[in-house]
Amino acid sequence: MSQIYDRVALIGLGLIASSMFWAIKRSGLAREVTGYARSKATRDTARRIGLCDRVCDTAQEAVEDADLVVLCVPVGAMGAVAAEIAPSLKPGATVSDVGSVKRHVIGAVGPHIPEGVHFIPAHPLAGTEHSGPESGFAELFDNRWCLLVPVEGSDPQAIERLRALWEGMGANVDEMDADHHDLVLAVTSHAPHLIAYTMVGVADDLRRVTDTEVIKYSAAGFRDFTRIAASDPTMWRDVFLTNKDATLEILGRFTEELFALQRAIRTGDGEHLFDYFTRTRGIRRGIIDAGQDTDAPNFGRGKAT
Repeated sequence: MSQIYDRVALIGLGLIASSMFWAIKRSGLAREVTGYARSKATRDTARRIGLCDRVCDTAQEAVEDADLVVLCVPVGAMGAVAAEIAPSLKPGATVSDVGSVKRHVIGAVGPHIPEGVHFIPAHPLAGTEHSGPESGFAELFDNRWCLLVPVEGSDPQAIERLRALWEGMGANVDEMDADHHDLVLAVTSHAPHLIAYTMVGVADDLRRVTDTEVIKYSAAGFRDFTRIAASDPTMWRDVFLTNKDATLEILGRFTEELFALQRAIRTGDGEHLFDYFTRTRGIRRGIIDAGQDTDAPNFGRGKAT
């Protein structure tokens, strides 16, 4: 594929940024990719594994002359990072991000974007339970969705250029309004993560079931909970604090549904349980049919360990 940007700067070098670098290099989408992480240990690791063409010791150095700057830090830190790099941004450059919350990011980052610099928030719907610079791989975005959330007045050509980059990295791309994005993600990601964290916490608190039994006898459902609950704590703390309203709305609906299922179990209402499980099973089939997961044993994750 042809080159889309001359220089791309990645601020933050975790799973998403490292995967972006490998995907960009796989398809030749940029001549140079610079990177920066606040932690010296992370920068040293990135240099050791060849992550980024050039790892910089300051964010300002990393974004200098960059055509695209992507903020790959927790959403709670994006405003401060935007303020830090603003004086060094090149006129005509695009600033984007990969955060799981969009309304907060727009409010935190937008005021720091200089005149003549494009700001186009984005969110790749891809990830694993692993984090850090060594966790990335070029195929992470293949056949996954990336949502672009243009702000008012976004330049159409800058949007199309960013779309082309994500498509070049293997993603399917769509556009969405910020508030709708945050509600959709509360349903599909944020509330499920909170439920997973809670269920693992319940197992930890239930002293009649020992830690060794939880580990040794984990059935597939609980294993999936632990996989989700192994995600980066800093990132998810910031997600819940910055997408509070939408997450609380979905958790309220979840609580209502849970009470209805409790009532059905207590009263022996098998018909309600069967109908409910049949309807929800259809959603799982739709996810598989859409190519967003597999019906292979253990969800295609290989032999359980």
